[in-house]
Order: sequence, then structure tokens, then C-alpha cells
Amino acid sequence: MTDTTATTTGSVAPVTDRYGIPVGATKGDQFSSFDVDAFEVPSHKDEIWRFTPLRRLRGLHDGSAVTADGRLHVSIAERDGVTVETVATTDERVGAAGAPRDRVAAQAFSAVDEATIITVAPETELADPVYVTVDGPGEGALAYGHAQIHLERFANATFVIDQRGGGTIAENVEFIVDDSAHLEVVLIQDWDDDALHLAGHHLLVGRDATVTYTAVTFGGEIVRIAPVVNFTAPGGTATLNGLYYADDGQHIEHRLLVDHSVPNCTSEILYKGALQGDAKSNLPDAHTVWVGDVLIRAEAEGTDTYEMNRNLVLTDGARADSVPNLEIETGEIAGAGHASAVGRFDDEHLFYLMSRGIPEDDARRLVVRGFFGEVISRIGVPEIRERITEAVEAELQASGL
Repeated sequence: MTDTTATTTGSVAPVTDRYGIPVGATKGDQFSSFDVDAFEVPSHKDEIWRFTPLRRLRGLHDGSAVTADGRLHVSIAERDGVTVETVATTDERVGAAGAPRDRVAAQAFSAVDEATIITVAPETELADPVYVTVDGPGEGALAYGHAQIHLERFANATFVIDQRGGGTIAENVEFIVDDSAHLEVVLIQDWDDDALHLAGHHLLVGRDATVTYTAVTFGGEIVRIAPVVNFTAPGGTATLNGLYYADDGQHIEHRLLVDHSVPNCTSEILYKGALQGDAKSNLPDAHTVWVGDVLIRAEAEGTDTYEMNRNLVLTDGARADSVPNLEIETGEIAGAGHASAVGRFDDEHLFYLMSRGIPEDDARRLVVRGFFGEVISRIGVPEIRERITEAVEAELQASGL
């Protein structure tokens, strides 16, 4: 196991600011460790937890929920050129993409003794997607997990990870893309209404490698996903896409970090979300959070990056927080920018459609479909594009829009 624990003495964390970052360092230097005891119990004073409803985490954050009483069930069909292994977490490959950056992720690592490693052999090109199904432990049960998808040099593959079922889940997932390999991964969180899912994702991108990562979130009571991207050599490209739809009582949070620490790499981020709630309901308001951090270190000359987040609030009783951050330590870059917005329907779009005889309800649906279309069109698997489009339509019909 690769030791990337950022401690000064033993398992004691260094002095940090409110962001969990060592004083004088950058967000890319946020404390990380495989040891849960190296982290303090989070509070809303901590920047990385300030939006998260800690009281609804069922004890995952404070150690009161430690012992798993259920299992994550992972299934994958056998394929030529693809190796699936169950290994001990002491295996040196486990954790190679990075150490946990928060207490829940460290708890998930500490609580498991096995990990699933899926490896695509060098120069293997898979014509069809690899489907991975992850079933939760069931309502009232707790499970932890650790998985790794590794594309070796010059491999080319698409993975669809379908997460479903109920229960309380905390996990770490690694995506390692070696030199000149190409990975597309679509993660679909289609959890049951009772599900609580917190995940740390680590993406490691090699020389001239590309990764397209798309997170699609519909189900679950609380879903919090934190992907971190690191480049190991020049020429890497990372594209991060996201689509989420929150209903009354749901909290959906995506918290990203792209760390440019080598020259001539590219990153592009596009996340879009919609929210609908009921101001008269006894459930918590629908709430989405998107935090996008992009760091360009001094040595990362030639970096080209852009991040965008858009949120569409469909009804009262819903709230969206959008926080883009861009930290630049060198002026020798190809480009960098960010944008975010939270708003309601575009009245001009509605007026245009209604002026051509389209009823208002149908016009609203068309606006939402068009809003998500940019993200959906980026997914390279036709049947998944169709499935997501149908899921959006089902959400609209359920809301009466």
C-alpha cells in the first residue's frame, strides 16, 4: 500500500486552517491519511463539511457507526483482457491513487480488509462497455467498500458503474489510467430513498492519458461524492461531468479537486443539477452542493482548464449552493476560467416556446431536457444516454411539471 499520509509526527495531523490545509500550503496539500484516528471529528466549522447535514450521517462522521453489519455486493461479467481480483487492503496496489482526505473516507478504508481490483491489460481495446453493479447492504444496514479500476498502458475501455439498493454506504474508489490509456467511466447513483452514500474517488492520470468521468445522481437520501484528480506526467486530460436531480428531503453534494502539478495537462468540468421541493412538506428542503476546486501549481506551466456548474431551481422549497474556486501559482498557462449559476426557468425560453403554441407545462419540460442535454450528450454509451433521459422525464412527471 502506498503511504501518502501527510502527517508530521506519528498520526498527528499538522496545523491546518479552516479548509484542512497545512498553514502556508495549497488546497492540493489538504491533509490525507489512511488512519481514521488521524482526523478530528468534523463539524460545520470545517470548510469541507460546512454544507453537509452532519446530524443525518448516521454516525459515519463521529465514530458512532463503525462496525459494518452488511456488505456491498459487487458483480462484473468476465471479459477477455479484464482481470478481477479480491485482494487484502495490505496489497501494495491498494491506495496507489491517493489516501483518504476526510474522516469518513478514512473510516471506510480502516473498516475493510478486502478490496476489489479490476485491471485492463496493456494495449487492450474493449469495444463494449464493462458493466459493474454495486448493491447496497439494505435498509438499516451499514457497509464499507474499496475498489480500484486500473487501465494499463495504451488500454482503452469504458466502464458503467451502477449503484443501487439501500442502506448506509461509505467507500473509496480509485481510477488509475496509465500512460496513453483512455478511460470513460459513468457512475450512476440510483439508490433507494433510504440510502446514505459517502464516497471518496481518486483519479490518477498518466502521460498522454485521458479520462472522462461522469457522475449521475438521482436516488438516495444523502449522497456526497468527492473526486480528486492528480496528473503524473505531461499530456494528461481529465474531463469531469455531472448530472444530478434532487427532490424533497434529498441532499446531493459533489466536491471536486483537480490538482495540476505537472506541465501541459488539460481539465474540463461541467456539472448541471435541478432541484424541486415542497415548501409545505415536513421533509428537509431539497439541497444540492457543488464545490469545484482547481489548483494550478507553479510547476504546471501550459495548463488549460475550465470549470462550469449550472443549477436550475424548479420549485420553492429547494436550495442550491455552487462554489467554484481557481488557484493559480503561475502565469505561464494556456487558459483558466470558471463559471457557476443558480436560477429558475428562463422566462424568455418559456415565452418563445409558448408563443409557438406549446403549452406551458410542455414548454417547461422542454427547457429542463435542453438544460441537461449538454451533459447527457457527452456520455459515449447510447443505452445509458437513453436511460438517463428517461430518468429525467420520470422526475419531471413525478413533480407535475
